[in-house]
Amino acid sequence: MHDFSGMGWGMGFFWILVFFTLVVIIWLVIRLVSKNQDTQPPAGKTALDILKERYARGEIKKKEFDEKKKDIV
Repeated sequence: MHDFSGMGWGMGFFWILVFFTLVVIIWLVIRLVSKNQDTQPPAGKTALDILKERYARGEIKKKEFDEKKKDIV
């Protein structure tokens, strides 16, 4: 039989690293999923409503607003 107690800090450090890696992966997946949900328009809003909001926030200029509005309507 092998005496694994001689591995000491090496194996302990390995398991801490594995645990840390798993935590980071889970955090990234949760962040990615929540970000994708934020980009979807809320139910009940039309494309024109979203376009008006983008114009009101200053994300797009008047010319782009008018062009996109023609495409929607």
